[in-house]
Amino acid sequence: MFDHVTIRVSDRAASQRFYRTVLDAIGVTPTNERGEYSEWDDFGVAQATDDKPVTRRLHIGFAAPSREAVHAFHEAGLAAGYRDDGAPGPRPEYGPDYYGGFLLDPDGNSAEAVHHDDMPPRANIDHLWIRVSDLDAAVRFYDAIAPHAGLRRGATGSEPRRQQFLDAEHVSFSLVAGGEPTEHVHLAFPTDDDADVHGFHAAATGAGYRDNGAPGERREYHPGYYGAFVLDPDGNNVEVVNHHRS
Repeated sequence: MFDHVTIRVSDRAASQRFYRTVLDAIGVTPTNERGEYSEWDDFGVAQATDDKPVTRRLHIGFAAPSREAVHAFHEAGLAAGYRDDGAPGPRPEYGPDYYGGFLLDPDGNSAEAVHHDDMPPRANIDHLWIRVSDLDAAVRFYDAIAPHAGLRRGATGSEPRRQQFLDAEHVSFSLVAGGEPTEHVHLAFPTDDDADVHGFHAAATGAGYRDNGAPGERREYHPGYYGAFVLDPDGNNVEVVNHHRS
């Protein structure tokens, strides 16, 4: 689902230490620690600035290869002095085979290691939970971009205050009503067709959502990087990108 998810942090070195500590414990190693970003393939951390503030109230679930790895993630965080947000164990309210352990990162975002029987085959990120100020408005936005971002709605089950979106490999994010909304997270969805980049931007801006960058090449990221950006109803930065890599 995600080409990348980027969070902005108040202290990049502190957040890099946290994510390096807990992700190493589940076998997820950094792919880039130079320049503006620290990256673990589809997950990245960058220093907040005045015009790109700190990400708040995000929940991110990382795919763990086993239940033992969930424990290793949680124990590594506690041993390094990070805050517990839920001990490892089954969470039947999320699924019959769902097993997760939770910590808080230095900015208070919820980070989880999760294992279940339907793990994504290639992604580090298993799921996100994004709190929204108006669930219906948020669902309308993601419905509008879904055909161009490779998304489809999932079932809500017995949770009327939540709407899940999935890709073909069952990586998911859920929009969740209630409480203060998640803010300042960046979600980028991949495509191999520039027409999707244009279609995404046209669908969103045509429906009245805020432009945050017209379709075009962003050579500052790498030659061939072709993306477009819009803001969702809570101001999160959403992108569709084609890397033009074979």
